[in-house]
Amino acid sequence: MEISLALAARSVEILCGISLLIQSIEFLNIREALGPRGVWAYSIGRDDLAHASGPVQSLFAFLAREDVWLIHLVLRVLAALVLVLDGASLPLVGFLFAGTLVILIRWRGAFNGGSDFMTIVVLSGLLIAMVVGASGDLALGWRAGLIYIAIHAASSYFISGGIKLLNPEWRSGEALALFLDGGIYGPLSRLSLFWLRPVAMVCSWAFILWECLVPLAFLDVEFAVVYCAIAGVFHCLVFWYFGLNRFVFAWLAGFPAIIYVAGQLN
Repeated sequence: MEISLALAARSVEILCGISLLIQSIEFLNIREALGPRGVWAYSIGRDDLAHASGPVQSLFAFLAREDVWLIHLVLRVLAALVLVLDGASLPLVGFLFAGTLVILIRWRGAFNGGSDFMTIVVLSGLLIAMVVGASGDLALGWRAGLIYIAIHAASSYFISGGIKLLNPEWRSGEALALFLDGGIYGPLSRLSLFWLRPVAMVCSWAFILWECLVPLAFLDVEFAVVYCAIAGVFHCLVFWYFGLNRFVFAWLAGFPAIIYVAGQLN
């Protein structure tokens, strides 16, 4: 079993487009907080660009203007819709990639943590596909782009698992209970099973082993499908307990690449 290059590419386009739509709509919903009098006004963080040249500072100040920011978000929504409905092109992906970089720089590297990282990874893979494809070999471009996405998506799980493995609080289960206690449905009831050390340890080690064993997904395409399915459930649970809605589609967009690469290796 393996998925075709065309199916993998189209799946990444659709899932990435949905992810970008969610992010853009969220930014539109919090426009007031991003305005001159908002808690995330550009004036608060503009000193971070004090080392940059005058033209660069002027450019980002212009892009942060309320009217320009609104136009950017509307265009981003339209571009994401085109990506979902019609697929990628070099100008389209170039716009989405550049706009995402502007957003990341404004928030000192990330507005929403790992989901922003995965968004730029998937957009980078799409950009690789389009740039190489512009030279006349689109299939080669897509293979290169999907490999790039797959490596970064898998390494994100592996690094996360490795960090947990080295952390005694995660190995003991203490960190998991504390994280859940601070979730949107927290604090945990004093009677919650997650306060029981054996339960917390089993759950913690399940996460640690699952993340650290991600390289095995490339040994068998069926295992890759199962691994990605479990990962999808995991991200839905993260959304449920912590409200991290962006994480779901940001990582889902990388799953077709993992499955495709696993199929090519076997």
